[in-house]
Amino acid sequence: MSLKDRLSQNKDSDSKKEEERKEDKSKAKTKSKAKKTTTVDTDPHRELKTNVHNRLIEKLDFDIFSDPEEQADNEELKRDIKQTAQEVIEEQDVAISPGEQRQVIKDIIDEIIGFGPINGLLEDPDVSEVMVNGPDQVYVEKNGRLVLTDVKFRDDEHVIHIIEKIVSPLGRRIDESSPMVDARLPDGSRVNAIIPPLALNGPTITIRKFSEDPFTVDDLVGFGTLTDEMAQFLEACVEVRLNVVVSGGTGSGKTTTLNVLSSFIPGDERIITIEDAAELQLAQDHVVSLETRPPNVEGKGAVTMRELVKNSLRMRPDRIVVGEVRGGEALDMLQAMNTGHDGSLTTGHANSPRDMLSRLETMVMMAGMELPVQAIRDQISSAVDLIVQQTRLKDGSRKVVKITEVQGMEGEVITLQDLFVFEKQGRDEEGNVIGEFKATGIRPKFMDRFKESGLDLPSDLFMSY
Repeated sequence: MSLKDRLSQNKDSDSKKEEERKEDKSKAKTKSKAKKTTTVDTDPHRELKTNVHNRLIEKLDFDIFSDPEEQADNEELKRDIKQTAQEVIEEQDVAISPGEQRQVIKDIIDEIIGFGPINGLLEDPDVSEVMVNGPDQVYVEKNGRLVLTDVKFRDDEHVIHIIEKIVSPLGRRIDESSPMVDARLPDGSRVNAIIPPLALNGPTITIRKFSEDPFTVDDLVGFGTLTDEMAQFLEACVEVRLNVVVSGGTGSGKTTTLNVLSSFIPGDERIITIEDAAELQLAQDHVVSLETRPPNVEGKGAVTMRELVKNSLRMRPDRIVVGEVRGGEALDMLQAMNTGHDGSLTTGHANSPRDMLSRLETMVMMAGMELPVQAIRDQISSAVDLIVQQTRLKDGSRKVVKITEVQGMEGEVITLQDLFVFEKQGRDEEGNVIGEFKATGIRPKFMDRFKESGLDLPSDLFMSY
């Protein structure tokens, strides 16, 4: 889309809003019965911004990339916006302070090049998550705490405009027929959006930011997510090609931990990653990233996780890394683990290692295969070697609370054994969780695989203390 088209779109949107304000409220109701949240536009410089937009349409006659990452590097465009704003202010003799003028220019740049009102939040390194709950309520997560900001959108359509700006470059869409979408920002940050009539508070955006520089295992140790001993053990597990599942709740840091575990894969191996929305940031050279595709307007053309997992087996993978198993692809993943594709990594939603096994059972059944429960459990127990349980605690910190070995079957039950645990001991005066990481004193059954691979782990690594 050209800059002129983009600016015209913004102009048309502003004109449309002005007309709607003049109409009777009853005509402004949406077709759905969902509650429509509309913020009263109190921006004193709205007219000035509109005039600047109009002048830019007349003045500029060149195309820019629709990719916001490419736009952000276009310093020439930023200079043109600043110059045009100053010209309009001088011609119309607008009474505005230097500080207000800088803010107006910033708002226009954010709207054209970035992601509108939330652009500053996305650039703030202290913000880890941005949550837009309709046009007049925007929360962020800072240091594990939710904070209400003073950021507001004009109305529902303004929020939807930003959503479309995010998803359009990815070939995805959001409308009444497809009111939910998963996407990503150019830096890999995860985006979920849902609009009315499903979202009663108005269009809702949830953005989980990723660091420009992926976290390393040293970062996780520094954050207190795990200890050096646990990190050393997990690195050895990945090197000897154990199949590892990272389990945890929403926002517990599973993807970050998966990314760190993936960094332990040797650089001479071919890695295939499979995700709903590409998030993993692997440093190795030989990485092939696959991403699912939603159906088109006609409801056709969808490519599911299960299809990608099946296809990855034909791509000569040394390692298969699945961002998250949610459905029938679990069966194909387990079959891959059991047929020579060891060393696979994935994540799943569960509150404990035992719950993760139950979830895997359920997901295998979702594949539509009439398999007896005993056969499913046998396959799980022989495929999965280790479960890393991660939890987000009440103080906002993220901890690997258990590293659990899958030992095998005893009768009809899969046996588990905790190797490392995090024991909570209470909370301090500031509400921070106090606890201690401990080894259980039990050595895993796969210790021989470490020796065969030439990995000499310290003898006291599993010593209980």
